[in-house]
Amino acid sequence: MTPSYTEDHISQIPALQMLIKMGYTYIAPDQALELRDNRKTNVILTDILREQLKKINKIDYKGQTHDFSESNIDLAIETLKELPLHLGFINANQHFYDLITLGKSFDQTINQDRKSYSFKYIDWENPQNNSYHVSEEFSVTRSNRSDSYRPDIILFINGIPMVVIECKSNAIKQPIEEGISQHLRNQQEDGIRDLYVYSNMLLSLAVSDAKYATTATPAKFWSVWKEKFTSAKKEASFFQNLFDLKQQELPTDSHTEIFKTRYWSTIKHFKELGKLEVAVTEQDKLLYSICDPKRLLELMFSFILYDEGIKKIARYQQYYGITKTIKQIEDIGASGKRKGGVIWHTQGSGKSLTMVMLAEQIALSKKIKNPKIILVTDRIDLNSQITETFQKCNI
Repeated sequence: MTPSYTEDHISQIPALQMLIKMGYTYIAPDQALELRDNRKTNVILTDILREQLKKINKIDYKGQTHDFSESNIDLAIETLKELPLHLGFINANQHFYDLITLGKSFDQTINQDRKSYSFKYIDWENPQNNSYHVSEEFSVTRSNRSDSYRPDIILFINGIPMVVIECKSNAIKQPIEEGISQHLRNQQEDGIRDLYVYSNMLLSLAVSDAKYATTATPAKFWSVWKEKFTSAKKEASFFQNLFDLKQQELPTDSHTEIFKTRYWSTIKHFKELGKLEVAVTEQDKLLYSICDPKRLLELMFSFILYDEGIKKIARYQQYYGITKTIKQIEDIGASGKRKGGVIWHTQGSGKSLTMVMLAEQIALSKKIKNPKIILVTDRIDLNSQITETFQKCNI
């Protein structure tokens, strides 16, 4: 088979196929536009969002379960759509992040008893209760312009565009940097901030290379992801599962939707490819590692923070260090004591952020009652720096 270096052939369609096999429901661009009320200025899949908000939000009242009123559902959707971009891009993005992670309260009268009830946009504790969709060529009208930008792939959770992906051919010069540059361009004032204000994860894929970041991350801070294993058996199982998933055929309906508007040359290429064993790529590894719904929700909820107007997401080293630490300190041995441990960092590798993220998870853990966190430093300037970091991150 003659190799193809077309971006669509080697990066974008394979990424879509991988995501569908991972459980995302494919929505063709024309269908997505219909779900956006046929407006390119609207980036939320309104009908899906409405359906999911009704599904994951219930009111328990004196032993009975009640639905939230239609007016409260409408208000919740309006609140999500009316983010305060006039206060600044990152401020609006933080407002969105607080909304989806902390939830909101709405008043409702049940049996003539009016009370305030908690309302959520995402079911963080039960990933299976949310809906996961993927679409492509997602055209969004630019700010104060009539033309559009069109990101390659968007991942939606409950109809909300949380992940934006740019795909590049690895045949071009510096493809990952090109994808990152496109993300940064899209987030400028004359770009499509109406989309990126809802983003939590950004990906740049180029077949043999792949990086991730979060909203407004400068190019130099984009990171690679490396999966870490506690045994050779778990590592072998991970890569075998990924390989097997890569070889699976797409569901017939998804396959039809992806290829229905593409050129015959593209259809022919993938028909020939379907007869062969397909190798796992770096972009497959990144998608499989961080876009799995359970992992994706975990990264968004527990490993993102805002530090003095800058949004940050954990590197893989911080993720594994914090995850292992939490697991260890939640485990109380037969003697009633917990094991200690050490997380070693090099200078400038993010010690303060690791401590902030870890402290937050300790405070939120249901297995740790009345936690006490003591910080010991050996330099006054470091003491001040850590204190400021904790204060900036509201810890």
